[in-house]
Amino acid sequence: QQIAILLGLVVGTVVAVPMNMTDFDAIKDAGLVGFPTPFYFGAPQFEIAAIISMCIVMLVCMTESTADMLALGRIVDRPADQRVIEGGLRADTLGSAISPLFNGFMCSAFAQNIGLVAMTKVRSRFVVAAGGGILVLLGLCPVLASVIALVPLPVLGGAGIVLFGSVAASGIQTLATAALEKGENALIVAASVGIGLIPIAAPQFYHAFPKDLLVVLDSGISTGCVVAIVLNLAFNHWGRKGSSGTSEGEGAAAAEADRSPAPAAPH
Repeated sequence: QQIAILLGLVVGTVVAVPMNMTDFDAIKDAGLVGFPTPFYFGAPQFEIAAIISMCIVMLVCMTESTADMLALGRIVDRPADQRVIEGGLRADTLGSAISPLFNGFMCSAFAQNIGLVAMTKVRSRFVVAAGGGILVLLGLCPVLASVIALVPLPVLGGAGIVLFGSVAASGIQTLATAALEKGENALIVAASVGIGLIPIAAPQFYHAFPKDLLVVLDSGISTGCVVAIVLNLAFNHWGRKGSSGTSEGEGAAAAEADRSPAPAAPH
């Protein structure tokens, strides 16, 4: 169970070789040792439009990372609290600040890893740290990285079905605790999921919108998250004077009645 995905990738790649679905040219051209050249594309340039766009992209990445941390907390039976999420987002932003120095992009959590934890049941932080060390080694050794790149996309897709399915199952479990028996919450989920699927079902749906807005609208994660937050505020927070729709005075009176001692039970 712990190496099922790895075995599937290896077997799938071996089967794909006689079908000419693998490309070995990358290995021939790869060197043994390599290091990314800092600022390969030139010195940094600061433009207000680009800065705003990148800030929006960063919010999208942080939204995805937050969802992954919540899902991971449920899988490992250690719900992610505010402290955990803050630490994870700080790590993401630190990596995102360093990445451009070596011509990289924003750091973002990948849901495939969450599905892998759910399948293998491996929850040790030391294993995660060892995996990070292997990734650094692959980044400094182009030959090894090229070997990993031999895995054909259909093989990766087969593994992705199981991994993303595990993430979806975890999300369904989370929704089950969201009090969906309330009509408002069910509406929030329905609208968020439906609008979040628009960029996937109809990629050209927002083509007439300004390009700056497309940074957010073209991502189902960001649009679904924004809709969920706004609707939750509208239905469950804004305009609510009491926890059950009662006025503030009635709510205070009910709270006072709850604090008063109960009458003695008859003998």
